[in-house]
Amino acid sequence: MKLIGMLDSPYVRRTAIALKLLGIPFEHLPLSVFSTFDAFRALNPVVKAPTLILDDGQVLMDSSLILDYAQHCLGAKRSLLPDTTPERVTALRHIGLALAACEKTVQIVYERNLRPIEKQHEPLMARFRGQLLDAYTALEHDGMATAENGDESSIGLSGVSVAVAWRFTQLMLPEIVRCEDFPKLRQFSAWAEELPVFLSTPIV
Repeated sequence: MKLIGMLDSPYVRRTAIALKLLGIPFEHLPLSVFSTFDAFRALNPVVKAPTLILDDGQVLMDSSLILDYAQHCLGAKRSLLPDTTPERVTALRHIGLALAACEKTVQIVYERNLRPIEKQHEPLMARFRGQLLDAYTALEHDGMATAENGDESSIGLSGVSVAVAWRFTQLMLPEIVRCEDFPKLRQFSAWAEELPVFLSTPIV
């Protein structure tokens, strides 16, 4: 299998880390939806990252759909979501908040970098900032458990999603989401980023 996309995308990095935790081998092709658009389009005309090309040539897109396929169809060595309902609901809530934070970070970055400043709509930007901060405030309120021994088996998909989202936002928008305002997330991210699976899948 081939995973297509750059690791500076939180969706690609989330997928790559989760596949490694699931024990599913893949080849990573670091193609950009911008600088290598034509090469990406040759593999997937939709040019959406991440893209997973299966061994039979079929193409899957979207990190959540790719990971659903990986966990249920590829003989994953472990599950990245809890089996019991209350814990599973919490994990899904955290994943939803993390993905919302990624989405709002991307929207703000795209508005800033791709649209001329005179055409940027400040009320919409303010809404994006509010949604971004609300997502992280909810995660900070819930807190994320860390393991003192740094064992990768203790982190699930919710932890991967939150840590990847936080690192991405801190790289792109540290002036909006100030790390000093979110000490629990800062601590959790620092722990997660030292896990071997994160170190082997760097954002840059």
